[in-house]
Amino acid sequence: MRYGYKASAEQFGPRPLLSFSAQAEELGLDTVAISDHFQPWRHHGGHSPGALPWLGAAGERLTSAYLGTSVLTPTLRYQPAVVAQAFATLGSLFDGRVFLGVGTGEAMNETPVTGDVWPGGKERRRRLAEAVTLIRRLWTEERVDFEGEYYKVSQATIYDRPEQPVPIYIAASGPLAASMAGRLGDGFICTSGKREDLYTELLAKVREGAEKAGKDYDSIAKMIEIKVSYDHDRDYAEHACGWWAALALTPEQKSGVEDPIEMERLADANKERASTRFIVSDDADEIVERIAPYVELGFEELVFHFPGEDQGRTLEQFTRDVLPRLRERW
Repeated sequence: MRYGYKASAEQFGPRPLLSFSAQAEELGLDTVAISDHFQPWRHHGGHSPGALPWLGAAGERLTSAYLGTSVLTPTLRYQPAVVAQAFATLGSLFDGRVFLGVGTGEAMNETPVTGDVWPGGKERRRRLAEAVTLIRRLWTEERVDFEGEYYKVSQATIYDRPEQPVPIYIAASGPLAASMAGRLGDGFICTSGKREDLYTELLAKVREGAEKAGKDYDSIAKMIEIKVSYDHDRDYAEHACGWWAALALTPEQKSGVEDPIEMERLADANKERASTRFIVSDDADEIVERIAPYVELGFEELVFHFPGEDQGRTLEQFTRDVLPRLRERW
């Protein structure tokens, strides 16, 4: 089991985020996963530090934490070969401590940069599969000529790379992407707070994809971001979720939204639902019991997303009250 900290780059600037992550490691958390946004969920008070330079700083500041993206989109504003080079460098600097988490992306982070029309889900999945294939070839072959449906490289070489390639975790919220994660990924990522049967379906699709590719399902890491608002003051824990109201919007409400001002407006109009995506409690035992179903499904890498502005306060209380209970039980 790994227990980790979600470094929320949408909510905090680069230096505070680095301090919180160092504190998380000092207090006993094993993983730090940073989001990779070009624009945040909220225009007013939001942030979006670049994940790639930040990971370099985090690797130097922290000493043992497993570091990676949750998640980066290597298909539109990033060319896959650039991602391959960046993570080969990170892997060379911090061997064995880096993972690359990837997904199909969100319009607000991609189209403002590319100026293109936001692709449909099928194209985004095809782009991601092709990008992962290209990245792996660049990490394992000396000279790469590649001409796919979306990407092309000619006589390309990544000169500095770790002895063992960086693990690639693929995020999925639907069955087709989950099958891709099983087929092409070293790991699978999803987020908590959705209907219970979805996770059973997603994991079954990961297994199906792995078996079709001749892979061992048990060798694929299963990571889940668990949204937790824990505080000794129950009202504080509830109120802390408000900044993240956008997460409670339905896919239909936020699909294709490219402007953080519009996303903020939609979120504020639904602010009363903000806490529905979070486990909210002042009781450490209740937190553990509500996390338990995810572990029982087979997730063994839990990354905790804390919503409040005072991350230090939450980290201290969570690692003192909840983390020892988690380690004792699993």
